Amino acid sequence: MAELVTVKIEGRSAIVSFDTGGRANALSQRLMRELTAAALHFHDAPEISTVILTGRTDVFTMGADLKDPERQDPAEIPLSQRRIMQRAGPRLCEAWEKIDALTICAIEGWCIGGGMALMASLDLRVASEAARFYVPEVERGMNMSWGSIPRFVALVGPARTKRLAALCEKVDARTAEAWGLVDYVAPPEGALKRAKALAADAGRLPPTALKMVKHDVNVAAYALTRATGHRDLESFLLMQESDDFREGVASFLEGRAPRFTGD
Repeated sequence: MAELVTVKIEGRSAIVSFDTGGRANALSQRLMRELTAAALHFHDAPEISTVILTGRTDVFTMGADLKDPERQDPAEIPLSQRRIMQRAGPRLCEAWEKIDALTICAIEGWCIGGGMALMASLDLRVASEAARFYVPEVERGMNMSWGSIPRFVALVGPARTKRLAALCEKVDARTAEAWGLVDYVAPPEGALKRAKALAADAGRLPPTALKMVKHDVNVAAYALTRATGHRDLESFLLMQESDDFREGVASFLEGRAPRFTGD
């Protein structure tokens, strides 16, 4: 039974919301399993034209949960098991990308790290004026993964992807809209309302034609995604072996500035 994820059906639209109860609304292994299961439910749902994904009204998500009780020290886990564990994020994003219906992400507050990867796997993004976007992985001594880099490039181009994922620039909602990272900006706490209005517009269209066009666009936009996105999981596993990875995670958990050496 899903406990962190709620699904509501309103006409031809489904609304999937998640709330861990924690301040960060972080993507724990458990939450990722529930969100993946929710997405898979709509892979074959001819009665649904749109699926909206949203977090809370104060925060979408601050990314992967580094304090997850299921998280283990990489040094204590064999490589074979770590490869399986690291598939949870890519599997989550792929499940949302492959939903048959048009998908809309409604974002309030911070959207960080894994949250950015997740939102990029949906078709459209609505952000409130209070939304903020941040990819801190490099600052944590790791690479951005979950197949997100090709999706970012398709949305904002290579230079802005480097600003997001390599230089770790924080981006506000209006900048994100200007870049093409989000498609609509709504008033504070209004992202879900705007997403529902989009879903209502989509619900008046012939559903099969809508879905066919969506998939034609995705095939064109993400033709190289699998060819270029698969490697980031192996790169992440390689980074786990580095001193900088251990320092990045330790400094974050200890609330101090990291001291990177390049090792």
